[in-house]
Amino acid sequence: MNETRKVVCVTGASGFIASWLVKLLLERAYIVKATVRDPNDPKKTEHLLALEGAKERLHLFKADLLEEGSFDAVVDGCDGVFHTASPVMLSCTDPQAELIDPAVKGTLNVLKSCVKFATVKRVVLTSSTAAVIFNGRPLTPDVVVDETWFSDPFFCENFKQWYVLSKTLAEEAAWKFAEGNGIDLVTINPSYVIGPLLQPSLNLTVEMILNLKNDIEDVNSSIYSCSDVRDVASAHVQAFEVPSANGRYCLVGHVIPMAKVLKILHELHPSLCPPEKYEEANPSEPTYQVSQEKAKSLGVNFLPLEVSLRDTVESLKEKGFLKV
Repeated sequence: MNETRKVVCVTGASGFIASWLVKLLLERAYIVKATVRDPNDPKKTEHLLALEGAKERLHLFKADLLEEGSFDAVVDGCDGVFHTASPVMLSCTDPQAELIDPAVKGTLNVLKSCVKFATVKRVVLTSSTAAVIFNGRPLTPDVVVDETWFSDPFFCENFKQWYVLSKTLAEEAAWKFAEGNGIDLVTINPSYVIGPLLQPSLNLTVEMILNLKNDIEDVNSSIYSCSDVRDVASAHVQAFEVPSANGRYCLVGHVIPMAKVLKILHELHPSLCPPEKYEEANPSEPTYQVSQEKAKSLGVNFLPLEVSLRDTVESLKEKGFLKV
């Protein structure tokens, strides 16, 4: 790093991916201005303040996704902005208010703040494969999904995939605004993100690992796509630091039959999955794939699935979510 430390902003900093992103940025000597909904809530901030370098270089700000101008103070003076804040839920009573508005309006509010400050060189947006693969195209074994794929909002709405719709509309809005306002935008599109937790609470995609044994009939013949949180956080940093980084990056480490995941989980912690269930499934069933070519051009080397699952399970035990 240069002697003049770079200043970056991370929105939604208490989240699963964002917490790891803050950790990596502090390790790389950045000054990090991070937003949380409530800076006075220790459940949202203690794990961030405990990170190495946080005392000297982490500054917390309160910001509201739905309040225009809310991000001005935190973006002011930043070289780069990482926008990770967006609600994640699979069921809701009011999709517009709970998911779509915070995702779309929140993204636009952050980008509007970025336009106001000439110091901002690049914005990295945490999107999702939710904004990539939901378009009605069949995911057959001969298919390789890549960055040219876009989810279809009408398809999402028709199937009431509200979270998917929120990520699709947010990324669409981001690209349109960025192109119209000269913002250098890069998006990172991971699938289900697993790995060790820094935050004290469970996030949805890690909680799904705990719940597999309850949903076993539905999942043991399905396909599972996942990314390790450490790979995803690293990709965000690379997307900012690599000058040639551009466009979208699918960040999917593994697409495999769920039966293989269940077998690994059983070996790691037998209570997570009864063996008779994964043995019933056909683990050799071929799957679609997601291209890793562009991600690897960014310098991403995906961690092995066994490592990600092992570290997820160990973290769940350490945090008290899984009995030892």
